[in-house]
Amino acid sequence: MLQLTELGARLKEARLSKGYSLDDLQEITKIQKRYLSAIEEGNYSIMPGTFYVRAFIKQYAEAVDLSADELLETYKSEVPANKTVESTTTATIQQPQSRRSLSKIPSKGFMDLMPKLVVALFIIIAIVVIWVLFQNKADNSTPDIKNEAPITVDTKTPTTNNKNKDNEVAGSKDQDKNDEKTTKKEEEKQKLSKGTLVNDNETTNYTLTGTEEYKIRVEVTGDTWVGVQDENRTEISDRADVYHANDVVEVDAKGKQSVRIRLGAAANANVFVNDEKLKLAASPSERSTQNIVINFSEKE
Repeated sequence: MLQLTELGARLKEARLSKGYSLDDLQEITKIQKRYLSAIEEGNYSIMPGTFYVRAFIKQYAEAVDLSADELLETYKSEVPANKTVESTTTATIQQPQSRRSLSKIPSKGFMDLMPKLVVALFIIIAIVVIWVLFQNKADNSTPDIKNEAPITVDTKTPTTNNKNKDNEVAGSKDQDKNDEKTTKKEEEKQKLSKGTLVNDNETTNYTLTGTEEYKIRVEVTGDTWVGVQDENRTEISDRADVYHANDVVEVDAKGKQSVRIRLGAAANANVFVNDEKLKLAASPSERSTQNIVINFSEKE
């Protein structure tokens, strides 16, 4: 059996002082029991990825009323480094090199095209000259129509059928009704406020108004933890767990006062509220783990 690390021992001591079993903590944090046990034992090799280690430790610490930032700083030598930042830096360094390589493309190809461009220009000029000559010939062959009988145009105003008038009036009314419906729909368009960061720097509050719908969708682009809870911290998604690329988490939260979306790797997920993409107030590159709280109000 693995020896408890100092970090794991402190977390376990806090859990026991709260009177929580691992099953209780699993229910509170929605983190699988085997991951919680691995954190206490310092067995991070069974985690789904190194960037989940810090996220799970933070949730564990919050559940037992410990300061997550203080723990991670104190025992940073025990926690694996997050590789997300390294990959981002590498991509940033490589990008300018590819742009510089594009600027070195030789201009010899343009010189090779010059003869072809000259030939194409001569062909276009020849086509224009032939078209002008053809037009002049057509104008000269037009017969003289001065002696032909003039065309008589009837200027009498036709009698309007009353039935057609009624149809036009009815059509106008229907158009007005459609315009009113369109205007009403535009007035009922939802409004999603800008995110406001809370003191813990991991939670962002939003307010949704102007709609009766309250549908949440999380589109996953890479490995990330996703959990969706209501105002009572009750899980309302199918499961709170690690999701992978192309997974979609959908929740109909109608009737709820608010929802709390927990993202383990915010850069690997896009959040939509009634098909409107939510803009994160905190950059995922600076803050990987994020809590997104959306408060719902039908009235503006």
